[in-house]
Amino acid sequence: QVQLVESGGGLVQAGGSLRLSCAASGRTFSSYTLGWFRQAPGKEREFVAAITWSEGRIYYGDSVKGRFTISRDNAKNTVYLQMNSLKPEETAVYYCAIAFRFTRSADQYDYWGQGTQVTVSS
Repeated sequence: QVQLVESGGGLVQAGGSLRLSCAASGRTFSSYTLGWFRQAPGKEREFVAAITWSEGRIYYGDSVKGRFTISRDNAKNTVYLQMNSLKPEETAVYYCAIAFRFTRSADQYDYWGQGTQVTVSS
């Protein structure tokens, strides 16, 4: 019954910004991690960022540190990914997902959103 609903993807020029949202609904666990991943065609799925829901601990992939910010709104059951200074090579489908504990491994996430396309033009 867990559902993750994403929004905020779209087309942006290099150097621009987007904010992605991921709202959780239905049955959720009291303690879990919400992660963001991205996958470009022909590429492996890449860990982007994660936040633990109860404690608010934050983790970033090396390639996005200093440019992306993950945050939460507990009242709205929503996690945001603010993406600044976007690069063309970051064009990908961006997914949010839930895991029981923090992990960077996509295989350990149990629930996934539908994905939202982010296209960064040069």
